[in-house]
Amino acid sequence: MTYEDPWYDALASGWGEQAGPGVPAPLVPSARDERSGAAVRARDVYVEVQRSAAFQEVRGRYRRFVVPGVVAFLAWYVGYVVTATTVPGLMARPVAGAVNVAMVAGLGQFLTTFLFTWAYARHARLRRDRAALELRWDTQEMTRDVRGGAS
Repeated sequence: MTYEDPWYDALASGWGEQAGPGVPAPLVPSARDERSGAAVRARDVYVEVQRSAAFQEVRGRYRRFVVPGVVAFLAWYVGYVVTATTVPGLMARPVAGAVNVAMVAGLGQFLTTFLFTWAYARHARLRRDRAALELRWDTQEMTRDVRGGAS
């Protein structure tokens, strides 16, 4: 029994599966392949979904969170490296006992990594997961209709 969810794995699309005993199917169905008509129609479904307003909204929400987050995180990381190499006296300044500014900032790097990961997971759960799941089920229904012969 195969799982018919195209988002689940690469083989769900039918590409890369065995064409017969010991004969691998082409990764991209050719025009001469009897499955190519269904593959073309399934591809059209994915193109249609990609162009839909719901898909663009999910992608937009993703970009609006990730792009500023990555820029801020990289700026923080590069700022740490540049400060450590250009102003070593500042980084060597003691904060508490043997703990200096460089150690505190280095631990801050780990902390911000975990905070960014938590914020990303929270944002995905609250802003994107439901809409993405709805798109996934709609796409699965549309490809099932295409594969089953209904248009």
